[in-house]
Amino acid sequence: MSRFDKGVAFFSEGKFEEALEVINNCIAEEKGNTEYYSFRARVLSRLGRFDASLLDFDYLVEMEPYNTNFISDRAVVLHLLQRHQESLEEFDRALNLDPKNPYRYSSRAFLKDRIGDFQGAIEDYEKAIELDPEDAVAYNNKGMVEEKLGYVDFSKKSFEKADALVGKQPNPNSDINQIPADSENIEKKNGLADHTAHEQQTQSKLSFQHFLGTFLKVLGDKNTRAEFLKFVKSRFKKKTD
Repeated sequence: MSRFDKGVAFFSEGKFEEALEVINNCIAEEKGNTEYYSFRARVLSRLGRFDASLLDFDYLVEMEPYNTNFISDRAVVLHLLQRHQESLEEFDRALNLDPKNPYRYSSRAFLKDRIGDFQGAIEDYEKAIELDPEDAVAYNNKGMVEEKLGYVDFSKKSFEKADALVGKQPNPNSDINQIPADSENIEKKNGLADHTAHEQQTQSKLSFQHFLGTFLKVLGDKNTRAEFLKFVKSRFKKKTD
């Protein structure tokens, strides 16, 4: 196993400090390797060191200014730093460089939802669906935003479409409107609600970062999106049975 592979193994085990030590050594030996910097940026973000993570993404974007993955990942970190306008601008830039990729629209839609631009989020999800009509996650998340706006009929259709795409028959005894409510409860349990204590704020950022990182990864991998949504919906069903 190479040193870098060992760092990746530490990361997958949640041993982020160990992973950071390994990747720092890798970079010291090969400073021009962008893969190392990209990995370190992710390790730093898992540790809640978002300013340091941003510095690595700054370096990566400077090295590869048209790499939309680096740009999009940098946008995520900007959002975690509460620099929402800059984050949105980076998502815009990634989308302008990669306009036929539904993932770009879904990523920006997710951010717009988080910052309260619900109509903008719906429009982006609709564009993502236009580019990829079998994107169950986009339908599901579009339904959540529609429900926030009180578009009950539209949200129900979006949820039903998502269910159909993952091969799940709607449960006539379950209220589909419970899904967003359960999602909010999960966020609160994971420390995503507003807190005043510094320790709680740090935990909130870490929990949200992990959730968002997982979410964006799933959006970008068409082979796992449907299974991910099916798993999430099955968890919600267990909570409401």
